Amino acid sequence: MTKAIANPTKSFFVRMITRDISLEDCILDLIDNSVDGAWHSEGSRPIGLADKTDLSKYEIHICATGTLFSIKDNCGGMTLDNAIHNAFSFGRNSDRDHDNYSIGIYGIGMKRAIFKLGIDTTIRSTFTDKDGNRTAFQVPINVTKWLEGDTPPWDFDIEEAPLLDDDGVEIMVRDLTASTKSAFDNPAFLQNLRRVIARDYSLHLNQGLKIFLNEIQVIGWKIELRQSDEFKPMRITYDDEVAGDKISIEIIGGMAAPPPDNSDPSDEDEGDKRFGWYVICNGRIVLAADKTTTTGWGTEDWPQWHRQYSGFIGIALFTAENAASLPLTTTKRSIDGSSEIFRRSRPKMREVTRAWINYTNQRKFAQEEAKQKESKAVSVAIYDVPKQAAVELPSFAIKKPTERTANINYAVPLSRLKKLATELGSINMPFREVGQKSFEYTYNDLVGED
Repeated sequence: MTKAIANPTKSFFVRMITRDISLEDCILDLIDNSVDGAWHSEGSRPIGLADKTDLSKYEIHICATGTLFSIKDNCGGMTLDNAIHNAFSFGRNSDRDHDNYSIGIYGIGMKRAIFKLGIDTTIRSTFTDKDGNRTAFQVPINVTKWLEGDTPPWDFDIEEAPLLDDDGVEIMVRDLTASTKSAFDNPAFLQNLRRVIARDYSLHLNQGLKIFLNEIQVIGWKIELRQSDEFKPMRITYDDEVAGDKISIEIIGGMAAPPPDNSDPSDEDEGDKRFGWYVICNGRIVLAADKTTTTGWGTEDWPQWHRQYSGFIGIALFTAENAASLPLTTTKRSIDGSSEIFRRSRPKMREVTRAWINYTNQRKFAQEEAKQKESKAVSVAIYDVPKQAAVELPSFAIKKPTERTANINYAVPLSRLKKLATELGSINMPFREVGQKSFEYTYNDLVGED
């Protein structure tokens, strides 16, 4: 029988696995491997808000310049057996073949990253075997040469190498692609990369893990919620299961900052961008400050996100021994909306969201009273928030205006508004207050007192 040839080509394969992932995400994939190594060295235990594991002895050093990319860690190293059978395979050999409580799922992260970064890569590892002997090896990968032949096997050579100073992995990429070189020469890219690392690995960084980008240590973001006798964040934990795999889930949410006095979206500042829902899978933030339908906003009878809701932070943590059970996508920067586990968590997320929406609706009619109550709430790290079945927020006796009101909304050049604000008393006066004062000034001048 004659058969049609259906073998893949290397060039097609490389294009497909690198096409839809950003350079930033590729670097995060490599950081994930180092973080997994640190946790493996600590016994591959699950990470959650109650975990107190000290990771301060582990370091990850990243160098990103226009001529070189490297990442080096002291997180235990890759074993020779793992290199031969798993680490350089395109995909995992079995659905049940996984590292306990890792963030890696599909077994393509490291390969995808080095193909995206550049042409000439050397991966070195030093590890200590069961007998206490330190061993080292390296895997050189020249992408141009590797692409020359499509005939299987698609293997990489493993060579002897000198020992690294510590047990760990070093990946060095030279001959960067044009897009990689351009990104690393751009200070804005590096600044954003530092911000994303600080946010997405905040749980690990707050447990002592050290990450350096171009020799400057990244400081993890401290996620906090405000708490008082009247403001009590929700914090619940429960277990779920999918296909025989157990998933531990923790949901926490409440007021991170008082809502804004002015809900005009044009007044949104940089601080507002941190509010919304966060989803954490095996310790890594995979969805940050989400205000979309993914976490329920604008679906069913939930309203779309509005600046009125700023000040709210909700966090859903999913921890599973088998990362394939987690509700995340291949890029690890979003949520698989079809995930059973995530869909079953949405009603519990909805409870805290709905409570915050109701609070901000009432607050509009009692702002001064609300501000007094909010000022008594103190910031508490999410690790220290006590268990609470439902979020508690103040309620107010709503006194709606007896006279019908009208909203006035118009746009003016910012420079002119700033000049007017200065004349009215402060260049930093909120846009809404400038509008109110200018209306009152004009009304009094043309109409006079009521």
